[in-house]
Amino acid sequence: MEVIYAAFLALMSPDVLLVILLSSIFGLFVGAIPGLTATMAVALLVPVTFFMPPLPAIAAIVSVSAMAIFAGDIPSALLRIPGTPSSAAYTDAAYRLTMRGKGELVLGACVVSSAVGGLVGAIFLMFFAPAVARFALNISSYEYFWLVCLGLTSAAFIAPGSTLKGMISLLLGLLVAMIGLFPVTGQPRFAFGSTALYGGVGLVATLIGMFAIAEILRFALSRDPLPPMATTKIGNIFKGLMPELWRSRRNLASGIVVGTVTGPLPGAGADIAAWISYALARKTTRNREEFDKGSLEGIVAAGGANNASVSTSYVPATVLGIPGDSMTAIVIGVLFMKGLTPGPQIFENQPTLIYGIFLSFILANLLMIPLGYAAIKLSRYLLDVPRSYLMPVILLFCVVGAFAMDNTLVAIVTMLVFGVVGWFMEENGFPIAPALLGIVLGRMLEETFLTSMIKAQGDVLQLFSRPIAGTIGVITILIWLSPLVMMVVKRVRRRRAIA
Repeated sequence: MEVIYAAFLALMSPDVLLVILLSSIFGLFVGAIPGLTATMAVALLVPVTFFMPPLPAIAAIVSVSAMAIFAGDIPSALLRIPGTPSSAAYTDAAYRLTMRGKGELVLGACVVSSAVGGLVGAIFLMFFAPAVARFALNISSYEYFWLVCLGLTSAAFIAPGSTLKGMISLLLGLLVAMIGLFPVTGQPRFAFGSTALYGGVGLVATLIGMFAIAEILRFALSRDPLPPMATTKIGNIFKGLMPELWRSRRNLASGIVVGTVTGPLPGAGADIAAWISYALARKTTRNREEFDKGSLEGIVAAGGANNASVSTSYVPATVLGIPGDSMTAIVIGVLFMKGLTPGPQIFENQPTLIYGIFLSFILANLLMIPLGYAAIKLSRYLLDVPRSYLMPVILLFCVVGAFAMDNTLVAIVTMLVFGVVGWFMEENGFPIAPALLGIVLGRMLEETFLTSMIKAQGDVLQLFSRPIAGTIGVITILIWLSPLVMMVVKRVRRRRAIA
């Protein structure tokens, strides 16, 4: 407790608090702009951290990442354009509720669930980081393969409407994920002679295209006037929120659990946590039809998972020196830049610093509610801008965001191509969410399977040889077989009823 108290005093220094406040505002601004991601916000902040001591430098990155992840919900709800990839899972649901006049409720639920998820994740990070890190060391390619399969299985649950079209969308996403070099031989696949595609298709450019560019195309090609925003002003976002959150408390809890568990897994991150949480909420809802029309259940679950995952992703980064996602990879670089080596010894050599970083998560998520409220109030001006003026501005930000991720024109072309693809899919009733899920997880699915088969010398049964892998594998297969079992049960009941 003495270490935590010393870390608290260090964090309460006026200069550190000022850095956290300014970084939080910057994160809200970047995250709320379509095309600019939380990772980009963190990367843009790194040059500024050169001139800071270690604690305010990392606290600034923590604040930016937490705020940017939440801020991506604002354009999702108001414009149907996700500000960050982690907001894509529930963009449609948030926008549908906004069009029904519940924009204030949606944005209030987003900011509160994000703050609560981040706080729980931060507390978990403080007290269980070493234990979770030791557990994460036991996760091999076998476990990762089944976890990815379980994540892909959620595509069947997040796609409303035709299951067949949902599966076709998922397969399209997996096909796109195969673009690039084959992991074993290094042979180019589907690169069409472009060396820029050897590293695969950029996720950010694809996301911007399938949501933002598709929305811009829909506006440009539509002969009918688009429906006006149902919310003409943003009032008290907390009015009537608590009863709704109480009704969705189980979804919020499950989302936080998923985010907390997913965060420490290297390569997972907030994106995957949001997709899995939303799919789980849709699977367990009592009213599937109402859920597909727009429901707070999935928004609350995925929103809580987002920031819980951001907090716990620092577990492998600080304890093991292994980045959980792209943002924590930048954090590790900053620590090295400050002469600090991430790893178990950091708790002994720099305990005040490490617990100061953990406490900065709590402070950032507490600040999220007042600052998020202010950002939402300011966002009302988006509603007053005619879409004929707003869409070109969004297009400009999309182009800048896509180009800034790779600094290549290929990213812009990718964004435009997938914008057309996304528009075509939606015009013909194919859901976009499964395709994005396939793109996010497809590469990891292939790499973990190939790695597992090399280690097992081609023996597929070795995928069940480890206790954790076997358990997850059996659960996944049972989920795959559940529709067949339900169909058989229904037929048996019908025969009994006829008899």
